Amino acid sequence: MDRRSWVMLLVLAAIWGASYMFIKIAVRDLSPGMVAWSRIALAAIVLCGLAAARGQFGRLGRRALELTLLGSIQVAGPFLLISAGETEISSSLAGILVTSTPLFTALLAIWIDHEERSQGLRLAGVMLGVIGVAVLLGVDLGGSGNQLLGGLAVVIAGLGYALGALIVKHRFSHAPPIAVAAWVMVASTALLTPLALATLPGSAPGFGPLASVIVLGVLGTGIAFVILYDLIARVGPARTWVVTYLAPGFAVVYGATLLDETITVATIVGLALILAGSWLAAEGRLPGRRPAGPAPQAPPPEPAATDVYG
Repeated sequence: MDRRSWVMLLVLAAIWGASYMFIKIAVRDLSPGMVAWSRIALAAIVLCGLAAARGQFGRLGRRALELTLLGSIQVAGPFLLISAGETEISSSLAGILVTSTPLFTALLAIWIDHEERSQGLRLAGVMLGVIGVAVLLGVDLGGSGNQLLGGLAVVIAGLGYALGALIVKHRFSHAPPIAVAAWVMVASTALLTPLALATLPGSAPGFGPLASVIVLGVLGTGIAFVILYDLIARVGPARTWVVTYLAPGFAVVYGATLLDETITVATIVGLALILAGSWLAAEGRLPGRRPAGPAPQAPPPEPAATDVYG
């Protein structure tokens, strides 16, 4: 990947790493359904404004059914599952468990996308990251049934992220990223509205949970998804979801420093393995070695309106 892609990846990882902390704070006073719905609704407002300002919002209206399916797989379902999972497990562990996404991408690519198959050092990087996750799970996840269910919910969310990224690549690769993100957020908001209404809080939430939801919606979802879709278009889903290897590092730091969550020796070792795996999975080479082949090319210009439906 080129330098700009790496910078985008790190910014996205820092934002998403903080998201798990904000979710943990938000679920103190709000149901998982309300947390997921609120952040998605706020993100929809931000993204629809950006798409409308660029004259892109109306381009995808005829693909509403596909966008609704994408929203359920990549946004509504995962966001609800992660919020539910964090009622039982720590924010840092939730951030770590989402590292299952690149593994799911590699597995799904066997049947769905041969171009995204991990081979050689990239495959070694994926497996190294998985080993890091296993080290963390073996120490940080307790033996209670509720914690296991919470962890499983987050892992399933990783599957949704992986499948959604492949759908974006194959069905929406020529569509304006912000327009896709805006429509996905609108569809996801509609999908979660009944659940949100059914779980309205009995009293006004505290300032912390309320502020957390606002930050989650505007920054952790709205702005983050603009970066996400741009990255998928630039480097493909397999490399983009390396962000789930990097975000846990930020999640653990935020959780330890701001939420007093424990960092153990196993946590440090696991994260080291995950970071090493992220490099190999993205670059397919050892640090210090120059990549083979021509230098990365700039991404093509944004397609015209007629290209979106092609």
